[in-house]
Amino acid sequence: MAFKTDAIQHGVYIDKTYSSVTTPIYSSSTYAFSKLGSPPPFDYSRSGNPTRHALAENLARLEGGTRASITATGMGAVTAAIFLFRPGDHIITGKDIYGGTYRLFSTIMTAMGIEFSYLNMGDADAIRAAIKPNTKGIWIETPGNPLLNITDISAVVEIAKQNEILTIADNTFMSPYFQRPLELGVDVVVESMTKYINGHSDVVAGAVVTKDGSLGERIAEIVNSMGLPSGPFDSFLVLRGVKTLPYRMEGHQANALAVAEFLESHPKVNRVNYPGLPSHPHHELAKRQMSGFGGMLSFEYKPGSLDPDAFLAKLKIFLLAESLGGVESLICQPWSMTHLSMPEPARVAAGIRPELFRLSIGLEDRDDLIRDLADALES
Repeated sequence: MAFKTDAIQHGVYIDKTYSSVTTPIYSSSTYAFSKLGSPPPFDYSRSGNPTRHALAENLARLEGGTRASITATGMGAVTAAIFLFRPGDHIITGKDIYGGTYRLFSTIMTAMGIEFSYLNMGDADAIRAAIKPNTKGIWIETPGNPLLNITDISAVVEIAKQNEILTIADNTFMSPYFQRPLELGVDVVVESMTKYINGHSDVVAGAVVTKDGSLGERIAEIVNSMGLPSGPFDSFLVLRGVKTLPYRMEGHQANALAVAEFLESHPKVNRVNYPGLPSHPHHELAKRQMSGFGGMLSFEYKPGSLDPDAFLAKLKIFLLAESLGGVESLICQPWSMTHLSMPEPARVAAGIRPELFRLSIGLEDRDDLIRDLADALES
Protein backbone atom coordinates (compact mmCIF):
# COMPACT_ATOMS: atom_id res chain seq x y z
CA MET A 1 0.00 0.00 0.00
CA ALA A 2 1.01 3.63 -0.43
CA PHE A 3 2.53 5.48 2.55
CA LYS A 4 -0.62 7.54 3.13
CA THR A 5 -2.74 4.39 3.24
CA ASP A 6 -0.37 2.51 5.53
CA ALA A 7 -0.22 5.46 7.94
CA ILE A 8 -3.98 5.17 8.46
CA GLN A 9 -4.58 1.45 8.01
CA HIS A 10 -1.62 -0.71 8.94
CA GLY A 11 -1.66 -2.56 12.25
CA VAL A 12 -4.52 -0.64 13.85
CA TYR A 13 -7.64 -2.82 13.49
CA ILE A 14 -7.06 -5.12 16.45
CA ASP A 15 -10.46 -4.92 18.17
CA LYS A 16 -12.18 -8.23 17.32
CA THR A 17 -14.99 -7.78 19.82
CA TYR A 18 -16.62 -4.52 18.77
CA SER A 19 -14.78 -3.81 15.47
CA SER A 20 -13.59 -0.38 16.58
CA VAL A 21 -12.10 1.68 13.74
CA THR A 22 -9.53 3.11 16.16
CA THR A 23 -7.07 1.12 18.25
CA PRO A 24 -8.37 0.60 21.82
CA ILE A 25 -6.29 1.64 24.81
CA TYR A 26 -5.39 -1.56 26.64
CA SER A 27 -4.49 -0.16 30.04
CA SER A 28 -4.17 -3.48 31.86
CA SER A 29 -0.78 -4.00 33.48
CA THR A 30 -1.08 -7.81 33.40
CA TYR A 31 -3.02 -10.55 31.59
CA ALA A 32 -4.44 -13.85 32.82
CA PHE A 33 -2.98 -17.24 31.90
CA SER A 34 -5.47 -19.98 31.00
CA LYS A 35 -3.22 -22.49 32.79
CA LEU A 36 0.40 -23.08 33.75
CA GLY A 37 2.65 -23.10 30.73
CA SER A 38 0.06 -21.44 28.48
CA PRO A 39 0.80 -17.71 28.47
CA PRO A 40 -1.54 -15.37 26.58
CA PRO A 41 -0.19 -13.35 23.61
CA PHE A 42 0.57 -10.54 26.08
CA ASP A 43 1.37 -11.38 29.68
CA TYR A 44 2.76 -8.17 31.23
CA SER A 45 2.58 -4.68 29.77
CA ARG A 46 6.25 -3.85 30.11
CA SER A 47 7.02 -6.83 27.90
CA GLY A 48 4.12 -6.36 25.52
CA ASN A 49 0.93 -4.35 25.20
CA PRO A 50 -1.68 -4.57 22.39
CA THR A 51 -1.88 -0.79 21.86
CA ARG A 52 1.89 -0.41 21.78
CA HIS A 53 2.19 -3.46 19.51
CA ALA A 54 -0.22 -1.88 17.01
CA LEU A 55 1.95 1.26 16.90
CA ALA A 56 5.08 -0.87 16.46
CA GLU A 57 3.50 -2.71 13.52
CA ASN A 58 2.47 0.59 11.96
CA LEU A 59 5.83 2.30 12.35
CA ALA A 60 7.88 -0.68 11.18
CA ARG A 61 5.89 -0.63 7.94
CA LEU A 62 6.29 3.13 7.48
CA GLU A 63 10.07 2.98 8.02
CA GLY A 64 10.44 0.01 5.67
CA GLY A 65 11.55 -2.28 8.49
CA THR A 66 10.37 -5.54 10.01
CA ARG A 67 10.55 -4.82 13.75
CA ALA A 68 9.98 -1.71 15.86
CA SER A 69 10.34 -1.22 19.59
CA ILE A 70 8.37 1.67 21.09
CA THR A 71 9.95 3.60 23.97
CA ALA A 72 8.65 6.09 26.52
CA THR A 73 10.76 8.95 25.13
CA GLY A 74 12.97 9.77 22.19
CA MET A 75 16.00 9.54 24.48
CA GLY A 76 14.74 6.11 25.52
CA ALA A 77 15.10 5.08 21.88
CA VAL A 78 18.62 6.56 21.71
CA THR A 79 19.50 4.71 24.93
CA ALA A 80 18.17 1.39 23.65
CA ALA A 81 20.16 1.72 20.43
CA ILE A 82 23.43 2.71 22.09
CA PHE A 83 23.13 -0.25 24.49
CA LEU A 84 23.81 -2.49 21.50
CA PHE A 85 27.45 -1.69 22.25
CA ARG A 86 29.78 -2.81 25.02
CA PRO A 87 32.58 -1.26 27.11
CA GLY A 88 35.66 -0.91 24.97
CA ASP A 89 33.72 -0.21 21.78
CA HIS A 90 34.34 2.92 19.73
CA ILE A 91 31.55 4.91 18.05
CA ILE A 92 31.90 7.57 15.35
CA THR A 93 29.30 10.33 15.30
CA GLY A 94 28.82 13.95 14.24
CA LYS A 95 29.77 17.18 15.95
CA ASP A 96 26.30 18.65 15.44
CA ILE A 97 23.99 16.13 17.06
CA TYR A 98 21.11 16.73 19.45
CA GLY A 99 22.32 18.06 22.79
CA GLY A 100 20.59 15.30 24.76
CA THR A 101 22.29 12.63 22.64
CA TYR A 102 25.65 14.33 23.12
CA ARG A 103 25.06 14.45 26.89
CA LEU A 104 24.23 10.73 27.03
CA PHE A 105 27.27 9.82 24.96
CA SER A 106 29.77 12.14 26.65
CA THR A 107 28.77 11.47 30.24
CA ILE A 108 26.87 8.24 30.88
CA MET A 109 28.19 6.07 28.05
CA THR A 110 31.76 7.36 28.22
CA ALA A 111 31.80 6.58 31.94
CA MET A 112 30.70 3.04 31.04
CA GLY A 113 33.75 2.59 28.83
CA ILE A 114 32.42 3.42 25.35
CA GLU A 115 34.59 5.78 23.31
CA PHE A 116 33.21 8.41 20.92
CA SER A 117 34.74 10.45 18.11
CA TYR A 118 32.84 13.59 17.04
CA LEU A 119 33.48 14.40 13.39
CA ASN A 120 32.32 16.41 10.43
CA MET A 121 30.12 13.66 9.00
CA GLY A 122 30.26 15.22 5.55
CA ASP A 123 33.95 14.30 5.30
CA ALA A 124 34.17 10.65 4.20
CA ASP A 125 37.97 10.66 4.46
CA ALA A 126 37.75 11.81 8.08
CA ILE A 127 35.33 8.98 8.85
CA ARG A 128 37.66 6.41 7.27
CA ALA A 129 40.64 7.83 9.14
CA ALA A 130 38.79 7.67 12.48
CA ILE A 131 38.05 3.94 12.22
CA LYS A 132 39.95 1.84 14.74
CA PRO A 133 40.08 -1.91 15.41
CA ASN A 134 37.47 -1.38 18.16
CA THR A 135 35.13 0.80 16.06
CA LYS A 136 31.75 -0.92 16.25
CA GLY A 137 29.24 1.75 15.27
CA ILE A 138 28.62 4.91 13.25
CA TRP A 139 25.84 7.15 14.56
CA ILE A 140 24.24 9.32 11.87
CA GLU A 141 21.97 12.27 12.53
CA THR A 142 20.79 13.83 9.30
CA PRO A 143 19.79 16.59 8.96
CA GLY A 144 21.97 17.56 11.89
CA ASN A 145 20.57 19.42 14.85
CA PRO A 146 20.62 22.45 14.82
CA LEU A 147 22.69 23.34 11.72
CA LEU A 148 20.79 21.15 9.25
CA ASN A 149 23.95 19.62 7.81
CA ILE A 150 23.22 16.63 5.58
CA THR A 151 25.18 13.38 5.89
CA ASP A 152 25.52 11.20 2.80
CA ILE A 153 23.85 8.10 4.20
CA SER A 154 24.81 5.78 1.33
CA ALA A 155 28.46 6.83 1.51
CA VAL A 156 28.61 6.23 5.28
CA VAL A 157 26.86 2.86 4.91
CA GLU A 158 29.42 1.81 2.27
CA ILE A 159 32.30 2.69 4.61
CA ALA A 160 30.61 0.88 7.48
CA LYS A 161 29.93 -2.31 5.52
CA GLN A 162 33.52 -2.42 4.28
CA ASN A 163 34.61 -2.46 7.93
CA GLU A 164 31.75 -4.55 9.42
CA ILE A 165 30.48 -1.60 11.46
CA LEU A 166 26.87 -1.15 12.59
CA THR A 167 25.10 2.01 11.38
CA ILE A 168 22.39 3.84 13.33
CA ALA A 169 20.49 6.84 11.97
CA ASP A 170 18.42 9.35 13.92
CA ASN A 171 15.57 10.17 11.52
CA THR A 172 13.65 12.57 13.79
CA PHE A 173 13.90 15.72 11.66
CA MET A 174 12.58 14.07 8.49
CA SER A 175 10.29 11.26 9.72
CA PRO A 176 9.82 8.23 7.47
CA TYR A 177 7.65 10.32 5.16
CA PHE A 178 10.61 12.32 3.84
CA GLN A 179 13.54 9.95 4.55
CA ARG A 180 13.88 6.17 4.87
CA PRO A 181 17.41 5.31 6.04
CA LEU A 182 16.77 1.56 6.19
CA GLU A 183 16.23 1.57 2.43
CA LEU A 184 19.64 3.24 2.06
CA GLY A 185 21.31 0.39 3.96
CA VAL A 186 21.29 1.68 7.54
CA ASP A 187 20.96 -1.07 10.17
CA VAL A 188 18.97 0.77 12.86
CA VAL A 189 16.70 3.82 12.73
CA VAL A 190 15.91 5.89 15.82
CA GLU A 191 12.94 8.27 15.98
CA SER A 192 11.80 10.72 18.61
CA MET A 193 8.08 10.28 17.99
CA THR A 194 7.49 13.22 20.31
CA LYS A 195 8.19 15.27 17.23
CA TYR A 196 6.69 14.89 13.73
CA ILE A 197 5.28 11.37 13.98
CA ASN A 198 2.95 12.37 16.82
CA GLY A 199 2.94 15.98 15.71
CA HIS A 200 0.74 17.62 18.34
CA SER A 201 3.12 18.40 21.26
CA ASP A 202 1.05 16.33 23.67
CA VAL A 203 3.11 13.18 24.19
CA VAL A 204 6.72 12.01 24.49
CA ALA A 205 7.68 8.73 22.83
CA GLY A 206 10.41 7.10 20.76
CA ALA A 207 11.02 4.18 18.45
CA VAL A 208 13.86 1.95 17.31
CA VAL A 209 13.30 0.20 13.97
CA THR A 210 15.32 -2.49 12.21
CA LYS A 211 15.04 -4.49 9.02
CA ASP A 212 17.00 -7.45 10.38
CA GLY A 213 14.81 -9.59 12.64
CA SER A 214 17.58 -10.80 14.97
CA LEU A 215 18.80 -7.24 15.51
CA GLY A 216 15.21 -6.23 16.24
CA GLU A 217 15.02 -9.00 18.85
CA ARG A 218 18.13 -7.65 20.55
CA ILE A 219 16.60 -4.17 20.67
CA ALA A 220 13.34 -5.54 22.06
CA GLU A 221 15.23 -7.38 24.81
CA ILE A 222 17.09 -4.19 25.76
CA VAL A 223 13.87 -2.15 25.84
CA ASN A 224 12.08 -4.74 27.97
CA SER A 225 14.98 -5.41 30.35
CA MET A 226 15.72 -1.73 30.94
CA GLY A 227 12.07 -0.80 31.44
CA LEU A 228 11.99 1.62 28.49
CA PRO A 229 8.63 0.90 26.79
CA SER A 230 5.95 3.48 26.12
CA GLY A 231 2.65 3.31 27.99
CA PRO A 232 -0.62 2.40 26.24
CA PHE A 233 -2.16 5.89 26.30
CA ASP A 234 0.96 7.50 24.82
CA SER A 235 1.00 4.79 22.15
CA PHE A 236 -2.64 5.54 21.39
CA LEU A 237 -1.88 9.25 20.98
CA VAL A 238 0.97 8.55 18.57
CA LEU A 239 -1.24 6.19 16.56
CA ARG A 240 -3.73 9.03 16.29
CA GLY A 241 -1.06 11.49 15.20
CA VAL A 242 0.62 9.29 12.61
CA LYS A 243 -2.56 9.08 10.53
CA THR A 244 -2.07 12.68 9.38
CA LEU A 245 1.74 12.55 9.14
CA PRO A 246 1.95 12.83 5.31
CA TYR A 247 -0.34 15.85 5.14
CA ARG A 248 1.32 17.59 8.06
CA MET A 249 4.82 17.06 6.64
CA GLU A 250 3.78 18.59 3.32
CA GLY A 251 2.37 21.61 5.17
CA HIS A 252 5.46 21.97 7.37
CA GLN A 253 7.70 21.85 4.32
CA ALA A 254 5.72 24.41 2.30
CA ASN A 255 5.74 26.86 5.21
CA ALA A 256 9.41 26.24 6.02
CA LEU A 257 10.52 26.96 2.46
CA ALA A 258 8.58 30.23 2.42
CA VAL A 259 10.06 31.30 5.77
CA ALA A 260 13.58 30.27 4.71
CA GLU A 261 13.33 32.32 1.51
CA PHE A 262 12.13 35.34 3.49
CA LEU A 263 14.92 35.08 6.05
CA GLU A 264 17.58 34.57 3.39
CA SER A 265 16.62 37.90 1.83
CA HIS A 266 16.54 39.84 5.12
CA PRO A 267 19.42 42.29 5.67
CA LYS A 268 19.83 41.36 9.35
CA VAL A 269 20.26 37.64 8.62
CA ASN A 270 23.75 36.31 8.04
CA ARG A 271 22.91 32.74 7.03
CA VAL A 272 19.90 30.44 6.72
CA ASN A 273 20.31 26.69 7.18
CA TYR A 274 17.56 24.89 5.27
CA PRO A 275 18.31 22.03 2.86
CA GLY A 276 15.47 23.09 0.57
CA LEU A 277 17.32 26.28 -0.38
CA PRO A 278 19.60 26.04 -3.45
CA SER A 279 22.17 27.97 -1.40
CA HIS A 280 22.44 25.14 1.14
CA PRO A 281 25.81 23.43 0.62
CA HIS A 282 24.17 19.98 0.67
CA HIS A 283 21.07 20.86 -1.36
CA GLU A 284 21.79 18.37 -4.17
CA LEU A 285 22.59 15.58 -1.71
CA ALA A 286 19.35 16.28 0.14
CA LYS A 287 17.44 16.01 -3.12
CA ARG A 288 19.02 12.60 -3.78
CA GLN A 289 18.41 10.90 -0.45
CA MET A 290 15.27 12.66 0.81
CA SER A 291 11.85 13.03 -0.79
CA GLY A 292 11.31 16.40 0.92
CA PHE A 293 13.15 18.99 2.98
CA GLY A 294 11.10 19.04 6.18
CA GLY A 295 9.93 21.78 8.49
CA MET A 296 13.11 22.60 10.42
CA LEU A 297 15.48 25.47 9.76
CA SER A 298 17.92 27.66 11.62
CA PHE A 299 19.37 31.07 10.97
CA GLU A 300 22.10 33.33 12.30
CA TYR A 301 21.56 37.03 12.63
CA LYS A 302 24.38 39.45 11.96
CA PRO A 303 26.16 40.26 15.24
CA GLY A 304 24.97 43.58 16.61
CA SER A 305 22.03 43.82 14.21
CA LEU A 306 19.38 43.01 16.83
CA ASP A 307 18.78 42.51 20.54
CA PRO A 308 17.81 38.83 20.90
CA ASP A 309 15.61 39.45 23.95
CA ALA A 310 13.72 42.24 22.19
CA PHE A 311 13.39 40.11 19.07
CA LEU A 312 11.94 37.15 21.02
CA ALA A 313 9.63 39.36 23.09
CA LYS A 314 8.14 40.85 19.92
CA LEU A 315 7.13 37.48 18.45
CA LYS A 316 3.41 36.72 18.72
CA ILE A 317 3.09 33.40 16.90
CA PHE A 318 6.47 31.74 17.41
CA LEU A 319 6.75 30.38 20.96
CA LEU A 320 10.10 30.31 22.73
CA ALA A 321 10.31 26.62 23.57
CA GLU A 322 12.37 23.50 23.05
CA SER A 323 11.16 20.49 21.03
CA LEU A 324 9.88 20.55 17.47
CA GLY A 325 7.55 18.94 14.98
CA GLY A 326 4.21 20.08 16.38
CA VAL A 327 1.48 21.95 14.56
CA GLU A 328 2.52 25.18 16.31
CA SER A 329 5.64 27.14 15.40
CA LEU A 330 8.51 27.21 17.91
CA ILE A 331 11.78 29.06 18.17
CA CYS A 332 14.76 28.37 20.41
CA GLN A 333 18.34 29.44 20.91
CA PRO A 334 20.36 26.18 20.83
CA TRP A 335 23.34 27.85 22.54
CA SER A 336 21.39 28.33 25.78
CA MET A 337 18.59 25.77 25.39
CA THR A 338 18.70 22.49 23.44
CA HIS A 339 22.50 22.26 23.35
CA LEU A 340 23.40 23.85 26.68
CA SER A 341 24.51 20.44 27.97
CA MET A 342 27.36 20.49 25.43
CA PRO A 343 30.49 22.16 26.84
CA GLU A 344 31.15 25.53 25.24
CA PRO A 345 34.20 24.30 23.26
CA ALA A 346 32.08 21.51 21.78
CA ARG A 347 29.36 23.96 20.80
CA VAL A 348 31.89 26.25 19.17
CA ALA A 349 33.52 23.31 17.35
CA ALA A 350 30.10 22.26 16.04
CA GLY A 351 29.43 25.76 14.70
CA ILE A 352 26.75 26.63 17.27
CA ARG A 353 26.87 30.29 18.30
CA PRO A 354 24.65 32.58 20.40
CA GLU A 355 23.45 34.28 17.20
CA LEU A 356 21.85 31.04 15.99
CA PHE A 357 18.09 30.51 16.31
CA ARG A 358 16.39 27.22 15.45
CA LEU A 359 12.83 27.30 14.10
CA SER A 360 10.28 24.52 14.02
CA ILE A 361 7.84 25.74 11.40
CA GLY A 362 4.24 24.87 12.20
CA LEU A 363 1.05 24.76 10.19
CA GLU A 364 -0.16 28.31 10.73
CA ASP A 365 -0.77 30.58 7.74
CA ARG A 366 2.62 31.20 6.14
CA ASP A 367 1.98 34.91 5.59
CA ASP A 368 1.28 35.28 9.31
CA LEU A 369 4.52 33.47 10.15
CA ILE A 370 6.56 35.69 7.86
CA ARG A 371 4.88 38.83 9.15
CA ASP A 372 5.58 37.76 12.74
CA LEU A 373 9.28 37.31 12.03
CA ALA A 374 9.47 40.52 9.97
CA ASP A 375 7.91 42.59 12.75
CA ALA A 376 10.24 41.06 15.35
CA LEU A 377 13.36 41.56 13.24
CA GLU A 378 12.47 45.23 12.85
CA SER A 379 11.69 45.73 16.54
